[in-house]
Amino acid sequence: MLDLAEALMAVLGQSYRKHSAVIAAFGRESAKQGRLDPKFHARLLAAQNYRNVGDYGIEAHVSQPDAESVCMWAQQFIEATESYLSGKEGLQP
Repeated sequence: MLDLAEALMAVLGQSYRKHSAVIAAFGRESAKQGRLDPKFHARLLAAQNYRNVGDYGIEAHVSQPDAESVCMWAQQFIEATESYLSGKEGLQP
């Protein structure tokens, strides 16, 4: 999902080095500008939090249902990104 957000920012002529900067720019440029449904920004934030727990959590863990939800979100994010990039469904570049 982060790679997709980064690709969308590249389409808009923007590039960022930090994950947090990509996520913030995605929210500002894609979600708030109506390019994609704002739920994708919320899901990107949640997925990043799960990633942090999975990578760095000592006592915390990501449950299987949560991991499955993130996989479903990722598929929906892929589909929305493909639609946006192909100019389908009246989305504005």
